[in-house]
Amino acid sequence: MKVLVVGGGGREHTIVWKLAQSESVDKIYCAPGNAGIGQIAECVPIKATDVEGVVKFAEENKIDLTVVAPDDPLVLGMVDALEEKGIRAFGPRKNAAIIEGSKVFSKKLMKKYGIPTAHYEVFDSAEKALEYVKSAPLPTVIKAEGLALGKGVIIAKTEEEAEKAIRDMMEDKVFGNAGNRVVIEEFLTGPEISVLAFTDGKTMRPMVSAQDHKRAYDNDEGLNTGGMGTFSPSRIYDEKMAEECMNNIFLPTMKAMNSEGRTFKGVLYFGLMATKDGVKVIEYNCRFGDPETQVVLPRLQGDLFEIFNAVIDERLDEVEYSWREGGCVCVVAASGGYPVKYDKGYEITGIEDAEALGDVTVFHAGTAMKDGKLVTAGGRVLGVTAVAGSLDDAIKKAYEGIEKVSFEKMHYRKDIGIKKYN
Repeated sequence: MKVLVVGGGGREHTIVWKLAQSESVDKIYCAPGNAGIGQIAECVPIKATDVEGVVKFAEENKIDLTVVAPDDPLVLGMVDALEEKGIRAFGPRKNAAIIEGSKVFSKKLMKKYGIPTAHYEVFDSAEKALEYVKSAPLPTVIKAEGLALGKGVIIAKTEEEAEKAIRDMMEDKVFGNAGNRVVIEEFLTGPEISVLAFTDGKTMRPMVSAQDHKRAYDNDEGLNTGGMGTFSPSRIYDEKMAEECMNNIFLPTMKAMNSEGRTFKGVLYFGLMATKDGVKVIEYNCRFGDPETQVVLPRLQGDLFEIFNAVIDERLDEVEYSWREGGCVCVVAASGGYPVKYDKGYEITGIEDAEALGDVTVFHAGTAMKDGKLVTAGGRVLGVTAVAGSLDDAIKKAYEGIEKVSFEKMHYRKDIGIKKYN
């Protein structure tokens, strides 16, 4: 079977790596891919958001399955466009991907169907939003409605910070059209948990839990990033909490989308917070999280290609797979200055030494080949990932691995997996 994976980051490298383990998969293409992906798949120079280009390539190369991994092409309707040409595609259709594409939609959905989340207000006028925050309790959370690379959420501790966030999003358009409307919601407190789930619209099968570290620096200081590292399992997500989430959040969300005529088939990501009043939804994503994928898929004991096809055919309940016991940790090696300004083109060394430790895999996020050398090509460059019999051992192994890796101005957090609260 021939598979095309759309995307070019650490998440896509992990998906390609896992698909390559399937006996059913003979050839993998990736658009656009990266230097690490290029070692196990054929990279093709098509942008992840080029719907027409991806469809054309899939048609001409008789691709058996196209996996649309990032949020942008899903929200643009790439799965719909592929299916219209009779091409099998994994991922939600456009009308279901809106659960991430519009925070206003998702908040209204949760309110309508009684799914626990923070109280909120929606504004399409900067003037009205600015007036509202003058009397809103602090801290307050301000979110750009649309997609903003995981960075469109500001926790404002003062009225001045809230005003700046609103002006940045709605007037200065720092996130483009994503900031045309904003959601202002109450600030919840408690540990965060990420749970990804396979769903075919009939069956909901959560994966093992994870926890992301969004802030750029140790002790959750600095700006929000796309994610500086993650670990699995969450230290607090036990069987009781899993049952609460299944009954109050996971199944109700699947049923709500069905009731709205927006059946969701793919990976649904639940960003959760364990508050004193129970677990609540912070956000939904319509795809695998990044870097959560880097710690969840290495624990999957099963055929990912088979699971993807079962989701498409609405027979997810028939597929057998399990999860490796112990823990998995991913530490992101980032370019100095990320998530603001950073340089590219620095040579990367030591990946082979890291992987030689055993149970360490280095997933590429922002890499390229230049003059025969592996170089940095993004803000998040690598995800050094380790599996072990316990979470603490996985943390130790991941840091042993990242110490082998080197490039100029490399930066990484030293506390991934160590803090219970994030």
